[in-house]
Amino acid sequence: MFGLIGKLVAQPGQRDALAAILLRGSRDMPGCLSYIVALDATEPDALWVTEVWTSPEQHQASLALPSVREAIAAGKPLIASFGSFTTTQPLGGHGLMPPVHA
Repeated sequence: MFGLIGKLVAQPGQRDALAAILLRGSRDMPGCLSYIVALDATEPDALWVTEVWTSPEQHQASLALPSVREAIAAGKPLIASFGSFTTTQPLGGHGLMPPVHA
């Protein structure tokens, strides 16, 4: 599996609008096992996005999907900055089953 965790800081007062765009654009993405948009508890304009994919290639392919491209175009003007960003290798956990190895 392949994971991403990233922080986005919205333009002042635009966090809810940005979150709605991200959530709407995350539907029906082949290979996406989990896509979570969360409010930052201490920064009023910050969001955290946590993603789990079957592979890095599936994540890369998602960037060409019309729904994702539309979300990027709509959300870009609402983003003030990007914060921390890291890639991970998820092992599993509640709600996320590990991949079956041949």
